[in-house]
Amino acid sequence: MSPSSDAILQRMMALHPKIIDLTLDRVWRLLAALGNPQDHLPPVIHVAGTNGKGSTQAMIRAGLESAGKKVHAYTSPHLARFHERIRVAGELISEPDLTALLDECYAANGDAPITFFEITTCAAFLAFARTPADYLLLEVGLGGRLDATNVVAHPALTIITPVSLDHQQYLGETVDLIAGEKAGILKRGVTCVVGPQEEAGLASIEARAARLGCPLLTAGQHWQSFEDRGRLVFQDENGLLDLPLPNLPGPHQIENAGAAIAALRFLGFDADACEAAVTRAFWPARMQRLRQGPLVEAAPGVELWLDGGHNPSAGQAIAATLTRLPARPTYLICGMLNTKDVRGFMAPLNGLALALHAVSIPGEANTLPAEVTAEAARSAGLTALTAATVGEALRDIAAHDPHARVLICGSLYLAGSILRENG
Repeated sequence: MSPSSDAILQRMMALHPKIIDLTLDRVWRLLAALGNPQDHLPPVIHVAGTNGKGSTQAMIRAGLESAGKKVHAYTSPHLARFHERIRVAGELISEPDLTALLDECYAANGDAPITFFEITTCAAFLAFARTPADYLLLEVGLGGRLDATNVVAHPALTIITPVSLDHQQYLGETVDLIAGEKAGILKRGVTCVVGPQEEAGLASIEARAARLGCPLLTAGQHWQSFEDRGRLVFQDENGLLDLPLPNLPGPHQIENAGAAIAALRFLGFDADACEAAVTRAFWPARMQRLRQGPLVEAAPGVELWLDGGHNPSAGQAIAATLTRLPARPTYLICGMLNTKDVRGFMAPLNGLALALHAVSIPGEANTLPAEVTAEAARSAGLTALTAATVGEALRDIAAHDPHARVLICGSLYLAGSILRENG
């Protein structure tokens, strides 16, 4: 009996002592041993940024697939199952295919050190190189310049979504330094769609683009997207599009939709593909309304939402979304990692929630203890309690306020555990 993909993934976790170790040397070595699959991919759209990468990618995929295109997609981290990271010609990779690819990469790597993300990214490249498709949507894992995905010499297009402070221990302490790392995906002469940026971040991106001769399609300069009378308006040098609002909730999705539409227009797709991008995209754990499952059934009168955002910009986006929802008593259930700016995430939510119930993220070594999260919430001005589990917090809220709105938030790892628990 051959091992499952889960068993092989567990073996891979032990190959290198560091979870994150930014360098490309190990990736180049393994790719060479595998026959350089990164040189045999369909046209690549490479996406970096701090916030909005996944939503932007999901919208582009919806637009491309509506036009009849076969699309590979690579994203991270996964929420409920590792298979979510690798979508081959429109379908999540199958268990037999994933197991075989992981085994092949494990054997090719031998005992050499390599990180989990690096070796699984190489497995994804093998899958994408061996199955025909029209495009590959390739999402950066962390940063850009030294990310394992940054081995494609000639992408069809690059995209940099909004850059803000996150992962400073790896990418730098300021937005301009972080943007410089994200701009490491730029390739000589290849056009880059640039989402809305802080001034310092945009300057870093523009400086690298100038050195490499990369044409930029920059938000606010070459295109703009905004809401007008309940519609999404997109405008660039090719004219104006009047579209429905994105089906992904939140005003920040207007920006993400703009980048997706700018990409589709650059690639030559029409208004129908652009409309499909904003109306057919699905991206879990980004202000996702949970409508069924054990958690929903446990509190039938509660309106339950889930979001995996975890940095100050995500806190601002969540706050803006909550402000736009119909008035309803709102509570937060929050768990966060010890590497995050917890107070910065929570500060924008002050005044929008009646209370926050802090939890530890189950099964996650880097979780903040619930009491530490609660103390950070109190320092941000929120009323905060602790709970042993999300289920306990939800039951407490429902008992006190049976028709509340509850948002589970603070971490993609917490969101993943919720999606698994809720079926």
